[in-house]
Amino acid sequence: MKICIAQQNYHIGNFEQNTEKMLCAIEEAKKQGADIILFSEMSVCGYPARDFVEFNDFINKCYESIETIKHAADTIGVLIGSPARNPNQKGKDLYNAAFFLYDQKIVAEIHKTLLPTYDVFDENRYFEPADDWKVVPFKGKKLAITICEDIWNLGDNPLYRICPMDKMMDQQPDILLNLSASPFDYTHDEDRKATIKANVEKYKKPLFYCNAVGSQTEIVFDGASLVFDKDANLCGALPMFESAIQIFECNEDGTINAPILEPAARVPNKELNPVKLMPELNIDQVYKALVLGVKDYFNKMGFKRAILGSSGGIDSAVTLAIACDALGKENVHAILMPSPYSTEHSVDDAVQLSKNLNNPYDIIPIKDVYETFLSTLKPIFKDLPFSLAEENIQSRSRGNILMAIANKIGYVLLNTSNKSELATGYGTLYGDMAGGLGVLGDCYKMQVYALANYINRNEKIIPQNIIDKAPSAELRPDQKDSDSLPDYSTLDQILYQYIEKRADPSVIKSLGFDAALVDRTLKMVNNNEYKRNQFCPIIRISPKAFGVGRRVPIVGKYLS
Repeated sequence: MKICIAQQNYHIGNFEQNTEKMLCAIEEAKKQGADIILFSEMSVCGYPARDFVEFNDFINKCYESIETIKHAADTIGVLIGSPARNPNQKGKDLYNAAFFLYDQKIVAEIHKTLLPTYDVFDENRYFEPADDWKVVPFKGKKLAITICEDIWNLGDNPLYRICPMDKMMDQQPDILLNLSASPFDYTHDEDRKATIKANVEKYKKPLFYCNAVGSQTEIVFDGASLVFDKDANLCGALPMFESAIQIFECNEDGTINAPILEPAARVPNKELNPVKLMPELNIDQVYKALVLGVKDYFNKMGFKRAILGSSGGIDSAVTLAIACDALGKENVHAILMPSPYSTEHSVDDAVQLSKNLNNPYDIIPIKDVYETFLSTLKPIFKDLPFSLAEENIQSRSRGNILMAIANKIGYVLLNTSNKSELATGYGTLYGDMAGGLGVLGDCYKMQVYALANYINRNEKIIPQNIIDKAPSAELRPDQKDSDSLPDYSTLDQILYQYIEKRADPSVIKSLGFDAALVDRTLKMVNNNEYKRNQFCPIIRISPKAFGVGRRVPIVGKYLS
């Protein structure tokens, strides 16, 4: 049996475009003689559609697309993902479903059993879980069809009490098919391979896994669809972060006619040892995820051009390089806004960066704007000493200038704040925290440096001085980040333990960190939730990003 995997980039709610992509893939699979074509989870409407599925019209459009695709499923079996109405009076109104189409009919409707409610997932809010599990007969074979999370419980997952694949094993399926929308993070690739391989080792059946690709606001799907034969050999892996279509021939004995790739063994986590308490980044994957995140955000929103503040610092430099890669250098406008406290070399570094990238830039000093603010506020400020208020006026002046240009010319402002800053509140609301998309908001400061070195891997794009100099907001004379924050190499490890690992304060202290420093850091994190709550969407690349996947009270007292 020839099985085609169609790994495609869908646009939530863009039924016409999604349907057209699937129809084109179906025609290509027919030409190559495929018996089945497998698409990803919720391919009809895009994933995650969230509260869109609560609109009856949205579900109607899903069924209209299914009807259109059904007519193309004449000589080929087509497996697509979509919400499905629940005809029962009890439970939720919808299922997360897979529709198997053949002979221009819906021959089977399969419902998802395990509905994740952790991190970015909230499926139990919308969907009813499956209550029956049946294989689908097709061309003399029995197909065990599951949806994403349904293969993540091999009987030992404490989140779930049902193992859907176990329910189908007594029906003796021949082939396992899984439609998935599994998001990217820099720790997930090997775990995903290991989980799929473990299913094959347990059930001794070939498994075809189709994952979504593309970015949906903050969530990036990396594709990397997989095929294993019955002996748990990895026989196919579609590319990461790209749309792709590939056909595999599954033989009667469960082997697959394809080159056998390297085995997908579980790779031990590297994060816990006496010296290094954070995992190594899969830096090439993270970079591609960020580029795809920017590109899809703009394309799917209908935006063309970006603007950002280029300070001569590491964060804006990395953001600018990523944006130029994603959107084209001619579509990214850098604005340099030196203040009275900006150093000459910072301006020179920012100019050199734009020359290296060949993107347009302008220099707009904020000295006059800043002094006008001070003059205007003099009756209120009187002779009070220089403080954070004056520093933030500079940042907000820059935010106003950037937003004015964006509004006037039609740009979207890219935010350059990193995760270390967002975690500790080291940023100015309506100033350097302004923007339509947070490119580095899920990258700790030391990870930003790793990205800079990756960008420079083949040629010197980011000037070395930007990488080497001490970080500074340059809002007062001789200012350094270290005046307000712990050293980033230490700070990032504490933040990782608290945010990603959800480690208790006592556990973090037991790892060797200074107790007072831990208390101070965690207090900064919890006291600044009100700032993050007003922040723009952040491209997610970690197991626990700020945004929809991390929900803590704004006015909570814990550790504050």
